[in-house]
Amino acid sequence: MSGLETSPERYEELAQSLAEIRDRVRTAASNDCPTLVAVSKYKPASDILACYQLGQRDFGENYVQELVDKAGQLPDDIRWHFIGSLQSNKLKTLACGYTQHICCSDPGIYQGSYCMNKSIPSARATPLYIFLQVNTSGEDAKSGLPPLTSVESAPESELVRLATHVVMACPRLHLHGLMTIGSLTESLASSGRGNQDFETLKQTRDVLHGVLSESSGEWGVDGRLKLSIGMSSDFEAALRAGSDVVRVGTGIFGARPKKT
Repeated sequence: MSGLETSPERYEELAQSLAEIRDRVRTAASNDCPTLVAVSKYKPASDILACYQLGQRDFGENYVQELVDKAGQLPDDIRWHFIGSLQSNKLKTLACGYTQHICCSDPGIYQGSYCMNKSIPSARATPLYIFLQVNTSGEDAKSGLPPLTSVESAPESELVRLATHVVMACPRLHLHGLMTIGSLTESLASSGRGNQDFETLKQTRDVLHGVLSESSGEWGVDGRLKLSIGMSSDFEAALRAGSDVVRVGTGIFGARPKKT
């Protein structure tokens, strides 16, 4: 890719960081093939290309325009993951083909999922895979829907209503799983014991499985919702807890510059 060359020193730095993270993922993984998403926001397309040349294919971005700008410069077989709140006027941009996975953090996405489904062109060969964010820690600063604590709570759950809506009314979307950004305090304090945020998401998934199993739509993979848990600071604990997807940014690319 012309104009995207990185220095030999930066390439070697990325190669070492990516190899270390991959080794740690393999060691900690409790399933056979977890997905490592390299979160590349604020990082240049040249960094992404270097990691691509090292075999990385899944990359995550938090801003639509940044994702679109980078995707236009990089190989078509990159699997882009959009992570975060998504404005309705940006739906069509992502749905038209750049993105394979969207982690939705906006509780108002009930209407957004309908708009997103309408925005996906019929020519698109695959559905758009959706992860719904759950606020497992209950922190006001965190986005996401409240978790499911029991089967009895399911009928009143906003998460259940949204998940059922996606499965039954949005054929161009595929409910792939659930994701969370747990409490950093909990992650740091959970060494040697289970992380309560991770356990809460697993419990939520199990309850949601029971609800969705009664529907006629398709969801998850082989009747199981994927879990996206863990970032640079806690991905190993997340993998040991059963996460299928981890999102690592600074562990691969280094510290991010502040957005100006």
